[in-house]
Amino acid sequence: MTAVLARRDRHAAIRRLVADRPIASQGELVAGLSALGFEVTQATVSRDIAELGLAKVMRGEHSVYVLPESLTGVARPRGDERLRRILADIPVTVARSGLILVVTGQAGTANVIAQAIDESTLTEQVGTLAGDNTLIVLFPDEPVLLRWLERFTALQAQAEAAAVTEAIAR
Repeated sequence: MTAVLARRDRHAAIRRLVADRPIASQGELVAGLSALGFEVTQATVSRDIAELGLAKVMRGEHSVYVLPESLTGVARPRGDERLRRILADIPVTVARSGLILVVTGQAGTANVIAQAIDESTLTEQVGTLAGDNTLIVLFPDEPVLLRWLERFTALQAQAEAAAVTEAIAR
């Protein structure tokens, strides 16, 4: 099974687990995934939580993970950490066509990348549109595109540096 298919299946399993019962910790997610036949580490589950946009909320006296769609009406704070984590895990290339940037990743990753961009502090784009492995980012003018591309490239470099540091630490 390819890594992308494994990730997609694991993400679907995590979504089912969180929707079906209260999950209060990453350890509980690891145990639930193990019961379903997925061999994962806490670090993998941590990345999955960020990629899926899971949030922890209070339910009664306990905090549990919830799916982002269950938080309708609740604004998520903008930040770049999720985008950095995704860029550390998914190699992307960026090409330009006029006032459009074409971002290409691995099969099945475009929506995750586009959502992370939309939720990041990169806000000057007009919008993003995702296919399977490719997304386009639209801009109103040249200066905005160049400013955005410089910030995106810096985030990508930070993500790559963090991935190398993590690999060395293993």
